[in-house]
Amino acid sequence: MPVNNLDAIDCRILETLQSDARISNVELSDTVGLSPSPCLRRVRHLEEQGTIRSYVTLLDPAEVGLPVSVFVQVSLEKQVDDALDRFERDIVARPEVMECYLMTGDSDYLLRVVAPDLDAFQRFMLDHLTKIPGVSSIKSSFALKQVCYRTALPLGHLGK
Repeated sequence: MPVNNLDAIDCRILETLQSDARISNVELSDTVGLSPSPCLRRVRHLEEQGTIRSYVTLLDPAEVGLPVSVFVQVSLEKQVDDALDRFERDIVARPEVMECYLMTGDSDYLLRVVAPDLDAFQRFMLDHLTKIPGVSSIKSSFALKQVCYRTALPLGHLGK
């Protein structure tokens, strides 16, 4: 759904669902000022159009034994389609890689990796990341403290 097709009610629906995806349709309809049936139709339409990609439960990494968070910059020998595709296929298959971005600048990719401890991160590096063909350099930075973490996208620019 193109941005220009989102009206004020759609924006309120999206903001509400971003903060509480478990809200009932009746509560959502009350919050956004619609009756339940039209509200549900709008939510379904937003899902069908891909504006709403999925619903998730966010876990506390430390509470599930993954307190180590590492940002990894990866450079490839060549930035050709085959090398990029191979790297991306291999990275997507690794469950400890939470995010991966193709970048401009000093490195080709930026990864966010979680691990239970330094030994597990080292095993990921040695057993997996360094073995991907075409990787030329790897630089890791360990997060000491998470200062800010958001999952809700800011929708103020949509001009509600």
